[in-house]
Amino acid sequence: MSQRRRLLGAALGAGVGATSALSLFPLAVSYAQSTPASLNSDAKLIRIGYQKSAVNLVILKQQGALEKRFPDSKISWIEFPAGPQLLEALSVGSLEFGLTGDSPPVFAQAAGKDLFYVGTEPPKPESSAIIVLKDSPIRSLSDLKGKKIALQKGSSAHFLLVQAVKKSGLKWNDIQPIYLTPADARAAFERKSLDAWVIWDPFYAAIELTVPVRVVSTGAGLTNNNSLYLASRNLVENHPTTIRALFEELTQADQLVQKNREQAVRLISSFSGLSPEVIGLFLKRRQISPVGLLDPQTIADQQAVADAFFELQLIPKKINVADIVWSGHPI
Repeated sequence: MSQRRRLLGAALGAGVGATSALSLFPLAVSYAQSTPASLNSDAKLIRIGYQKSAVNLVILKQQGALEKRFPDSKISWIEFPAGPQLLEALSVGSLEFGLTGDSPPVFAQAAGKDLFYVGTEPPKPESSAIIVLKDSPIRSLSDLKGKKIALQKGSSAHFLLVQAVKKSGLKWNDIQPIYLTPADARAAFERKSLDAWVIWDPFYAAIELTVPVRVVSTGAGLTNNNSLYLASRNLVENHPTTIRALFEELTQADQLVQKNREQAVRLISSFSGLSPEVIGLFLKRRQISPVGLLDPQTIADQQAVADAFFELQLIPKKINVADIVWSGHPI
């Protein structure tokens, strides 16, 4: 697939991500009319990977919306603690579709994993942060020098910390990254085995409301903290209409979050076990999030993530993100 076609498809998707799903559907209709019937059929098995942070997917799961939308398909939901684990499952054929932050797809592509970027939500820079306990002497990013900082390796928190270190004038080897899952990181953070923690919502909101913490920096000014939908080669090559239907349902889920916050909080809280107060804070930091194809800016953001990790030799080779971006057309 040529770069020109990728960028054309991405440009078509830009309006979708910025406005509503309505602009997506005429494109989907015209595409379907010109596509062989074999590509217009829905996938018979749709295994979806999701995390507690995946608001639109969680809403769909709790409502049973996809089971209604795809009555002839088997829908399976698999929860993951973070994006790297989710993409590993996707790349080995255990999933068809999933949502992660910006960093996991970069590590997956650099490792030669077979998957595609298919969709995105608008940026959420305030939804992740570098936090310390209230009595910590750390007051600024430069104070992170020599400190033990917990993060999920290969997650969006990883890039946030990379950017924070760069902005502070430090080098990556000036800090001590401690790679832990969110659950393990929280336990270590609370017992003061760590100096700082880089984390995203709703884990961020959960500790902010229950433990005396202080925010050293959010993602604002450091990273757009993009949310990205990825799909298997089979879904992209053989069931593009399934992907577009998923976009429609995801955007409708987001509309529910915006229009009926009380119901959304109830649905997400009942799934996650987190309090309504935690979910309310989580959603307050999250802007309107319709789903559409990747636009040129999002592709550029992802390339910046990839280049930063390569520069630090955290990935083994330089990659071109656009190589695995689905344009919405047959590949």
